[in-house]
Amino acid sequence: MKGKVLFISGIDTNVGKTYATGILARQLAAEGHTVITQKMIQTGCTDISEDIEMHRQLMGIPFTEEDKAGLTCPYIFTYPCSPHMAAERDGRRIDLSVITRATQELQKHYEYVLLEGAGGLMVPNDFHSLAIDYIREQNYPLILVTSGKLGSINHTLLSLYACRQQGIQVDSVIYNLYPHTDQLIEDNTLEYLRQYLRHEWPDTHLRLLPEKSSYPPHSEMAIPTE
Repeated sequence: MKGKVLFISGIDTNVGKTYATGILARQLAAEGHTVITQKMIQTGCTDISEDIEMHRQLMGIPFTEEDKAGLTCPYIFTYPCSPHMAAERDGRRIDLSVITRATQELQKHYEYVLLEGAGGLMVPNDFHSLAIDYIREQNYPLILVTSGKLGSINHTLLSLYACRQQGIQVDSVIYNLYPHTDQLIEDNTLEYLRQYLRHEWPDTHLRLLPEKSSYPPHSEMAIPTE
């Protein structure tokens, strides 16, 4: 078996990638699929990936054997910053082939591997490679997480433009409803993106990520698709 890898990125940092990844994994599992999440590079942590920990909480499962073996987060750095800077501060080097091999090992055992990136598409892994370069080279379909905060239209369209230029398939755009900022801007942003995707990216799904406060700890959650 060779599982399908979906890469989850966002229009910026702190846009809801981790919640989207965990809830989508839970949804796939509820549909009867075998699914595992992976964090490409984690910064701002020491022994364990806080994002993997959140994934497991949202999925309602304990740490897996793959988590304990380090396959689901090959690189963890201490300083909360971009991967290239975090690796440099810790005196280490990121070898992207290590991440690729870990993902391939997970693909042998799961139907889906949800690979969460760090920050947005243009985040540098090192001084020679950006996240978007890695996605293109691996030919991974992308799930792009956005929100209704002011500026999201610009950031979303720039991200989609970059994907088109790089020939990256955008499986879906997830619109994060949390946290609330300005209802008028949120509603307008959602409607604009809905129309934009319909005309410019007709094969890309638009999904709504429920509010954080509505995530019950032990019930099925789904990300509705429009």
